[in-house]
Parts: sequence; structure tokens; C-alpha cells
Amino acid sequence: MKIPKSNRAKNQILDDRGLAFAVYIMYFFGYFTGLTAIIGVVIAHLQAPSTEPAMKTHYTFQIRTFWVGLLYVLVGVALLFHIIGGFILLWGFVWSLIRNIKGILALNRNEQIPNPESWLFGD
Repeated sequence: MKIPKSNRAKNQILDDRGLAFAVYIMYFFGYFTGLTAIIGVVIAHLQAPSTEPAMKTHYTFQIRTFWVGLLYVLVGVALLFHIIGGFILLWGFVWSLIRNIKGILALNRNEQIPNPESWLFGD
């Protein structure tokens, strides 16, 4: 399903698509800084209630990517002294990278995320 054009005021600096795009970019920079991912999830949480349903799928996807990704990091760090911790951290990185790439590509095609609450990749 295509994402319709927003009916909001014309004086916005960024529309919902632009903000969702910015959140994906912040998540990519978050791999290096961490702080930008936190800013991105705050934006996603603030925008999700006030956007149309098709765009809300992207914000829901981004919110879940952040929180489940944080869970992977916490469990991976807690188990880092065991071999499994490194594998959990590696899987968490690959998992979030795939989700962010799939999300930004869907946004670029003006498509919603089919299953934004998925634990895997939104399919």
C-alpha cells in the first residue's frame, strides 16, 4: 500500500516521510555514537500518535527496532564473558542493520511496513 501525501500545513520543515527518513539515518549513525539512536527513538515515539496509519507503520517499526535492539545489546553484554554473548551482539547488529535498510528502502518506495511489530524483518 502506498503512503498518501500528508494533509498537514504547508509550512512544515519536514513532513512525516522526512522525519521517518531522518530517524533511519539517526539509527545508522547510532552504530557509531549511540546518542543519535536515542534521539531517533524519541522522535519516532513523538510522531507516531499524530501521523496517518500508513506512516505509523514506519514509526512503529523504528520504535521496535530500537527497543528490541537494546534488549539484544543488554543480553549480549551480560553474556559477553561467555562465548554466546559475542554471537548475540553480532546477531543484534546484523538484525538491526537489515531492519533499517529494509525500512529505508520501503520508505523510499512510498510503501508501508507490512508487519511493523514483527520480531524479524517486518515481512
